[in-house]
Amino acid sequence: MDNYRLDKVHKFEEFVDQRLKPDLVRAVSERDKVFEQQKTFSDLRKNIENLQKNSVTSLRTLVNLGSEAYMQAEVPDMQRIFVDVGLGFHVEFTWSEALNYISLREEKLARQIEEYTHHIASIKAQIKMVYVTRKYAYAFASLLNRLNMLVHHF
Repeated sequence: MDNYRLDKVHKFEEFVDQRLKPDLVRAVSERDKVFEQQKTFSDLRKNIENLQKNSVTSLRTLVNLGSEAYMQAEVPDMQRIFVDVGLGFHVEFTWSEALNYISLREEKLARQIEEYTHHIASIKAQIKMVYVTRKYAYAFASLLNRLNMLVHHF
C-alpha cells in the first residue's frame, strides 16, 4: 500500500482510538447512570404503591446516618413524603403527587436512555465503518500490488 493510503488508514485508526472509543465509553457510562436513576424511581414507585395498598399510616425504620451507622426512627404520619428532585432539593409530596412526579420522571429517563442507546449505536457503527474501510483498503492495496506484479511480469 502506498504511503498516502497507509497514512490515511492510520489517521482513521487514531480517530477511532482517540475519539470514538472514549466517546463510546462516556456514552455507555452516562446511560448506566440514567439506568440507575430509573431503577431508583421504579423502586420508590413500588414502595409507595405497597404503602398505599397496605394502608400504612406510621412506620418504624432504620435510617443510615452515614458511614454505615444506623439509628431507629419512627414516622408517625405517612401522608406526605419527601422526594429528591435533583440538585440537592427535596419536595414534599402526597403519595398521589409523588406517583405522578415519578411517572413523569420515568418517562423522561426512558427517553434519555433511548437517546443514549441511539448515540451508542451510532458510535459503534462509525467504529465498524472505519474497520471495514481499513479491511477493504488493505484488500484493495493487495489487489493493486498483484496487478502491478502481473503488469511488470508481462
